[in-house]
Amino acid sequence: VQLVESGGGLVRPGGSLTLSCVASGFMISLYSMSWARQAPGKELEYVSIIDRYDRTTYIESVKGRFSISRDNAKNTVYLQMNSLKPEDTAVYYCQKPGIRGQGTQVTVSS
Repeated sequence: VQLVESGGGLVRPGGSLTLSCVASGFMISLYSMSWARQAPGKELEYVSIIDRYDRTTYIESVKGRFSISRDNAKNTVYLQMNSLKPEDTAVYYCQKPGIRGQGTQVTVSS
């Protein structure tokens, strides 16, 4: 069972990134999947969750800017991030209950 994130990088404020999370060893369609992030010196915080029925939730600070989605055929979860702000800088992790990926760094800076 494994989750592998990709798509992070350095982007200017106002820019966009799309993170991908490829799952192996299980079917994402059977689980709620989430994205979390951890900024330097801060605790891990949940950013967004998509449940088995594709219902989504977001933390207040990313509502209207981020969008979580899944492609069950590709066993992949995405996080589309628009209008990025410096405070979005963090390592972003893909998660299912009990499993977390290695993370991908997102840096928002001019």
